[in-house]
Amino acid sequence: MQSSSRPASASTRPAASPNPRPQIHQVNTQTKVLDTAHGRILCIADIRGRLSGLNDLAREANAQAIIHTGDFGFFESNSLDRINDRTLRHLTMYSPLIPTAQRTHLLATENTPAVIRNTVDISLLSEFPLLLSGQIKLQVPVFTVWGACEDVIILEKFRAGVYNIDNLHVLDEATTRCLDVGGVKLRLLGLGGALVPHKMFDNGDGNATIAGGQGTMWTTALQIGELVDTAQRVFDPTETRLLVTHASPGREGVIAQLGLVLKADLTISAGLHFRYASSYNEFSVQGDFDGFRHKLLAGKEGFDKVWDSVKGQVDTVIDEHQRILLDKALSVIERIPPVQGQPGAGAAIPGEEPAWKNCWNWNLCDAAYGSLVLDVKEGRVSAELKSQGFNYAYRRTATPSTVAPTPNSTTSSLPPNAVTNPPSKGSTPVPTEKQAPPHLPKETRSAAATPPPAAAKETSKDASTSNQSQPKTNGSPAPSSDRAEKEKQKRKDKKEKKDKERAEKETNEKDAEEKKDTPAEIQLPKSGKATPVPEAPAIDTAKESTPEADRSTMKSPTTDSAGARTPTSRRPPRHPWTLFVRLQNSSSDEELREFFGGAGSGVTKVHFPAGNYHGRVQKLAYVEFGDEETMKAGLDKNGQKIKDAVVDVKQAIDREDRGERGGSRGGPRGRGRGGFAARGFAAAGLTKGGPRSNGEAHGSGEQGGA
Repeated sequence: MQSSSRPASASTRPAASPNPRPQIHQVNTQTKVLDTAHGRILCIADIRGRLSGLNDLAREANAQAIIHTGDFGFFESNSLDRINDRTLRHLTMYSPLIPTAQRTHLLATENTPAVIRNTVDISLLSEFPLLLSGQIKLQVPVFTVWGACEDVIILEKFRAGVYNIDNLHVLDEATTRCLDVGGVKLRLLGLGGALVPHKMFDNGDGNATIAGGQGTMWTTALQIGELVDTAQRVFDPTETRLLVTHASPGREGVIAQLGLVLKADLTISAGLHFRYASSYNEFSVQGDFDGFRHKLLAGKEGFDKVWDSVKGQVDTVIDEHQRILLDKALSVIERIPPVQGQPGAGAAIPGEEPAWKNCWNWNLCDAAYGSLVLDVKEGRVSAELKSQGFNYAYRRTATPSTVAPTPNSTTSSLPPNAVTNPPSKGSTPVPTEKQAPPHLPKETRSAAATPPPAAAKETSKDASTSNQSQPKTNGSPAPSSDRAEKEKQKRKDKKEKKDKERAEKETNEKDAEEKKDTPAEIQLPKSGKATPVPEAPAIDTAKESTPEADRSTMKSPTTDSAGARTPTSRRPPRHPWTLFVRLQNSSSDEELREFFGGAGSGVTKVHFPAGNYHGRVQKLAYVEFGDEETMKAGLDKNGQKIKDAVVDVKQAIDREDRGERGGSRGGPRGRGRGGFAARGFAAAGLTKGGPRSNGEAHGSGEQGGA
């Protein structure tokens, strides 16, 4: 092992640094030899203070070292006084050291921040004090950057040499390590903290290039500049460069630019908290090279907006050394690969950017859900990616959607007795008895999918027999005295049918007007997992005798669609982990995300339905979550306040699943405006799908209209 004499401090402010920078600038670097023949490196993210689990994870993976990408759990007892209420609640919500029952109690709506602060102690947030005191010992070397939720004071103590723990190596912008393993010299370069553009020139409580405060940490421009300086000083073309960051280069253009400047061969990041880890290069996820450049340009644009607003203030306070680091940071922002095929400086046509295909990236899920193992042998770096993933078992217990093939479909390649599962239900078995799609009118269902009753069969059989018994002339039936009578009866039946449908339509429209403004109560589905598909209304067998000529005019038109089934509604199934939010004050997308816990809340989408404006206030919103666990955590927000107004939070359920299939005036719902039949006709192009009188579009059968 070799190391330099540079002190642990990376301060760029000599007056404030506990260890002033020496005159000769040297990099804090070491080379650790793990195993020259073969070695396994475990890469994980977000251990969140459960540090005793590091040894177990290394043992299970047979790893000789661990690389960690942030949210390590750098907290001690007096850190609690520096953490604000919002961050403390976030840490309580996701700490693996708090039992589920206790967490649920602490996060209950009626509990104030003071209750959480008085109950939660350091033992429920992090085992770092046990690691610091030696009660927990790391069995393998651990190399980590800090994440978004850490105590900056503790990191400053590591940089100043006050804290030192065996086998724990904090990678920062001034500290780098090289692992000699399996015929590869793996250079580790680290950048900690969340990337928050408007804070890149704010140190908070940090003393030097790093920044943080109130239990959170973020990346600074000087931090990026010093990392570039460090990488340039230790550059060795024989090494393989691995960039370890908390923010993802797949999402953040500035981090991707940093990888280009550092000539990174591999990157490992976290911060997205998915149940699956991802492995990719830019060529595999971008449509073309311009797509890659667009991401970098977007990162540059976001930085430039901040830089233009603070440039004058920064220029007046930085010293000469900081100016050097700032210039290096700005060089990262300006690192945009030239357009392929166009002459660059000196009229030379630039070659392809190597990182476009050769830099490989991994974004890790939390340590509780998966990991990455880099198996290094004979110069080859192999990857073993393991993720817990999503649980789809709920689909086997969900109510299956039974639909029939589209009438008149000429493109279906299904065998006569084949029954396929609808796309939204995965492997859920479908009953062999085919039923008509619920969105079609009863007449169409009768003609298309439902076998005629016995009485109708007899009528059809008698008519057929009568026609066969009549003498024919030139292949056509001879005139009959009953023909005129049948035509008269047919017109009479048709008129009666139209009169009956008109009366039913008027009745249902009146019911719809009375119930239009009455909010339906949101109830959890019985399965607790997914929104069941509406059942088909009862079939009126009295209309089975509708003449064949009349039926043919009501069937769906033949199209060139290759689909084998008619959709059950115009709208796709609702996301299974969606919360319905009723607001009293106008709120934005960001305010709702912050209300549910910010970046760590698992919120994937916030949707304000069209047509739910009351005056200037948006009363309704739908909030989608990445999984059921985070959605249930979001339910705990029910009764809390946004802008001093209580917010009503419930699970969003389709209107059809709330038992509103019957009305006080009789008959199944769905025949009036906005019902299944009307939406089915509109989808088939048989009716005009104009907007309702109250501004709501056809097919909105849910709260607020999704």
